[in-house]
Amino acid sequence: MKDTSLTPDSTIIGDVAFENVSFMYPSRDTTPVLRNINLVARANETTALVGSSGCGKSTCISLLLRYYEPLLGRVTINGRPITDFNIKQFRQNIGIVSQEPILFGMNIYENIRLGKLNATRAEIEEAARQANAHNFIMKLPNKYETLVGERGVQLSGGEKQRVALARALVKQPSILLLDEATSALDNVSEKIVQEALDRACKNRTTIIVAHRLTTIQNADKIYVLDKGNVIEEGTHETLMAKEDGRYRTLVKSQQTEGEPDDTDQISMATAVAEEEKRRTERVRAFSEGEAIDVTRKGSISSNKRSPFVRLLLMNKTEWINIVIGCIACIIEALGQPVFAALLAKIVKAFKSCDNTNPHHQVFILCVFFILLGLVILVIRFVQYTAFAISGSKLTHRIRAKAFKCLLRQEVAYFDRPENTSGAISTRLSSEAADVQELAGTRLGVLCESLALAFFGLLFGVIFSIQLTLVVLAFLLFPGLIAIAKMQLSRWLKTQLNIVIERSSTLSVEVLHNIRTVKQLSIEDEVFRRYSKDRDDIMGLFWQPAILAAAMFGLFWAIDPLIIACLYWRALVLVEQHVLDPNKIIMVFAFATFALQSLKIVGMLAERLGFSMSAADTFFELFDRTPEIDNISTKGKELPDFRGDIEFEQVKFVYPTRPTTLVLNKLRLSAKSGQRVALVGTSGCGKSTTIQLLERFYDSSQGRVLLDGVDIRELNLQWLRSRIGLVSQEPILFDLTIAENITYGLENIPMSEIIDAAIKANIHQFINQLPQAYDTRVGMKGSFLSGGEKQRIAIARVLLRRPKILLLDEATSAMDSYNEQIVQQALEQAQTEDPTRTSLIIAHRLSTIRSCDLICVLERGRIVESGTHTDLIQQRGIYYGLLSQNTA
Repeated sequence: MKDTSLTPDSTIIGDVAFENVSFMYPSRDTTPVLRNINLVARANETTALVGSSGCGKSTCISLLLRYYEPLLGRVTINGRPITDFNIKQFRQNIGIVSQEPILFGMNIYENIRLGKLNATRAEIEEAARQANAHNFIMKLPNKYETLVGERGVQLSGGEKQRVALARALVKQPSILLLDEATSALDNVSEKIVQEALDRACKNRTTIIVAHRLTTIQNADKIYVLDKGNVIEEGTHETLMAKEDGRYRTLVKSQQTEGEPDDTDQISMATAVAEEEKRRTERVRAFSEGEAIDVTRKGSISSNKRSPFVRLLLMNKTEWINIVIGCIACIIEALGQPVFAALLAKIVKAFKSCDNTNPHHQVFILCVFFILLGLVILVIRFVQYTAFAISGSKLTHRIRAKAFKCLLRQEVAYFDRPENTSGAISTRLSSEAADVQELAGTRLGVLCESLALAFFGLLFGVIFSIQLTLVVLAFLLFPGLIAIAKMQLSRWLKTQLNIVIERSSTLSVEVLHNIRTVKQLSIEDEVFRRYSKDRDDIMGLFWQPAILAAAMFGLFWAIDPLIIACLYWRALVLVEQHVLDPNKIIMVFAFATFALQSLKIVGMLAERLGFSMSAADTFFELFDRTPEIDNISTKGKELPDFRGDIEFEQVKFVYPTRPTTLVLNKLRLSAKSGQRVALVGTSGCGKSTTIQLLERFYDSSQGRVLLDGVDIRELNLQWLRSRIGLVSQEPILFDLTIAENITYGLENIPMSEIIDAAIKANIHQFINQLPQAYDTRVGMKGSFLSGGEKQRIAIARVLLRRPKILLLDEATSAMDSYNEQIVQQALEQAQTEDPTRTSLIIAHRLSTIRSCDLICVLERGRIVESGTHTDLIQQRGIYYGLLSQNTA
């Protein structure tokens, strides 16, 4: 991307303008996203972009941040093209808060500091106060030093959003971009974050992308986009005055009809008090309740076999290659003593030149030398090929078995900080290759060296047992050094893995969130952190390297000592007429072979130690029996499965947050065919119920029953095949749209795929793509908008015709128009199979009004339940939530 030398002023203030901008994504270069668009965001004013999913709103944000360049037209600030500015300093003047805030696996303080690397402690805390984050941070056990976990999993959605806002504000940006900043939050969290956003927007050029139109009614200018064009513009009042206007239609579609007019709007103080109450009362409920065992982990079976023996047993199907390789090693080792014998004979022949004609004898010996060389050539080729095949197949088996074992593990295994995606990727790639050295070509070198040492000593004993005993006495010392060096390397590898996996985690995290890295302009900072990890790796090497160097020096220093002792002993034996002087050269040759072979073993000791450490890592995984075995074939299958759901006095805490009680004696019942909704504030336990139903975790106490049977007694694969889940953050794979819809299924007719897409309101969009259903969606569906990804995920679930349908904020990423259509599709899916049980989680209460039962959760238990009408009449907590929804 072009980056001129012009540098922006310390603060950029001016109108942001899109002038005749057209754009298509490089991955979809036949589908226009923006079509000759013109819009202006005035300085120090708030401008809003609204419209249906895929209309180009977020693309405008991406162009302003210079993730891409327009195909036609230009983006300017005060009439100056943004390409004139230094890109890193330009981005430093822009703050952004997106729908899915990206936090890095470090503490809260460091996450906020990424917004401004030279920020002081006071500046960071002031930014947190502006984002309404300081109070909740100070209530955490470690305050600003609290680790947020990979992708911020240790914080709730509202907490993550406020930390991200503090990160944006600490740089004191002149331009603030808000891309669906509150769409994923419950009403209490939204109120707190929205108040912080309103305060942050003052005296800044602000551009807001929003589906919830109540959040942008006070904007100075609103642009309505449709298919990459601006179709309406104006203030909220002027746009609402248009009878058939698109904006007016969108606003009307979001208004909850038929509700009492006297609902009170939630105040800021009430929202803050509510959030603090639910945090403190979750902890209080835990401290006052019964003790819960959270130490449950997958068990590791004991296996006393050495890693080397276990690797050979893993590779026993390659026994032919291993045997051939070992035989080749023995033959090659025998070649060295033969070479020594031939060398002794040719020396003897030259010594008898004065008495006889040695030409014929030397010629014969030279022929034998040539033949020996050819034999070694063939044997070396056979040896290397056999062990290379054996080692590569072992690596393949280890990676396959490790990956299968990883798939077996329960979700809690991946919550642990040492099992991040980066760490696991490192184990599967580099450490599997390290293990190969115990069964690959280096095994051949080891076998050859040991065989050579054996034959050297054997032939030495044949020629002179007295001299050979001298050699043997000295060989014990380098043998012990080799063993010590291997153990040292094994320990060092274990320590190195910790740092290597940390750096791998950082690199994976950075590459997955490269847009956030670029937007924050922290390329130099993440490189510094990565370099520090690499420096730590080098630091670990120093002391062991000095010790290893001393050991290596001893290896070579022992040669002269052995030779001196051998010559002295040989002289004594010759004087005593015990040893023939002609045999001395033979014994010396055999002694040299034995010594050199042990040197080779000593040089291999470091790599063998690394291999043993890597093998230990994999065998620990292989021996681990997960608490919830994801590929187990054990358990019941219910032939007449109805879909009755019951939670019976369920308590639950997450293993990584053992002091926070999430569910507290939860009792919930959903009968076959019912549509049951769970509502409540963030952190009340709604999504946890879905995770327990899917058996991502098991309850800490109590039981979860399906058709009266404890789900722990059911076959896990059968159970999950009967459940369909659409979550708030849909996960798509880097495959085509059709392959994503049919993922995990085989031989699905195209007609069924299209039918599922039609029900999910995505078929028309897919047909507009150049490759239609054969269009690749990119990593995690990066080529699609949030609403498009969600509808594909819904189509994937509808194709499976599940008996139980779980919807966790399934329409949160959609605009009102698509939300209504998809909501109708989901209701139609319920009508098609009247026995299907649905469990729905929603913040937008308008989406669950028609449910058969609505349960209000608070602090992990149900405090109200009934139909929408019943709960309205009760004027209780649900009524209050509805009041907040319409505020």
